[in-house]
Amino acid sequence: MYMSEVFIVAENIVSPLGITAAENFAQLKKAVSGIQLHTSESLSSEPVHAALFSDAQKFPVKENKSTKYTKFEQLLIASVEDALSKAHVDVKNKKTLLIVSSTKGNISLVETAETVNDELKKRIAIHTSAQLVADYFQFTSKPVVISHACVSGLAAIITAMRLMQSGQYDTAVVVGADIITKFILSGFQSFQAVSAEPCKPFDADRNGITLGEGAATVILSVNRPTNGVVIKVCSGATSNDANHISGPSRSGEELYQAINTAMKQAGVKPADIDFISAHGTATIYNDEMEAKAINLAGMQDIPVNSLKGYYGHTLGAAGLIETVAAVYSLKENIVLPTIGFKKTGTSKPLNVSNKLQEKKLSTCLKTASGFGGCNAAIVLKKEN
Repeated sequence: MYMSEVFIVAENIVSPLGITAAENFAQLKKAVSGIQLHTSESLSSEPVHAALFSDAQKFPVKENKSTKYTKFEQLLIASVEDALSKAHVDVKNKKTLLIVSSTKGNISLVETAETVNDELKKRIAIHTSAQLVADYFQFTSKPVVISHACVSGLAAIITAMRLMQSGQYDTAVVVGADIITKFILSGFQSFQAVSAEPCKPFDADRNGITLGEGAATVILSVNRPTNGVVIKVCSGATSNDANHISGPSRSGEELYQAINTAMKQAGVKPADIDFISAHGTATIYNDEMEAKAINLAGMQDIPVNSLKGYYGHTLGAAGLIETVAAVYSLKENIVLPTIGFKKTGTSKPLNVSNKLQEKKLSTCLKTASGFGGCNAAIVLKKEN
């Protein structure tokens, strides 16, 4: 049975580095990081590094007379609006789908639950915010929510791809966002997983994650773009190692399973992959697991990077933000460096990109992993 090809026809990133994908990639090429030291006690009782929007940052969202949007919802709307401006999408068509990806959504409302009204309390549930976003743009199809720890962004892309390949939809607007508050940060601090300095993915001196907030959107279509550089989502796969609620597999075999399945579906071999956009959280166990998985796949010599040193870990938005950056990398034939990396700190060898590389690129492998042992991988390919 023929399955439709799926193409990326528009994209956006809203982050502390900029409010469009182009603005973000321009900063990435200059190795600009959004991570700063924050001392507000409303965020943490001790100083913490994070990539956060400034208080002065405003998102271009038109307020509905009956709805005051939360910061999380504003991020989703701003990201979708910019992406929609770059592609003709009939949001009222029943074959156009909206997917919202997030790990935490408006969960920070629990911090002020005693002071907010009942209507706002309902928006602690992500599907409530997803419907508000759908209503804002007048989507007629019911939105789908993907909340699957830190693989949420990639899982959302994979879900959209499969629904489109099955013929249920022709277009999918996939958006993800997360914000960082004291409630969310304290959870990671309780694991002693937060670095006291900006994170150092794959480095010998890495000691934990740095959190960040942001949003990203990719618009997928079964209709091949007629101009510009064409990027296709060739395949995607997920797996679960069921090792521990917060600790990844020690062998990397399960992430390797997702990688191997995605590559087989795409019909590509290790030698066909030009670079790997890794999850690279800079925790001891995640980076070690990813290094083992990449070695099991026979791709230890392929350039690999992590963007966590630019954005921090943006949770449910990470897979989408990093996918958009990978799209721009493919289009501009650039492999970005891994900020914070100096010396390999994994037991298995990796070719970690530590400087901006200009080279002809065609195919990218994007990976992600998260709490609960979830893993995901997609293959992106540039077609001229």
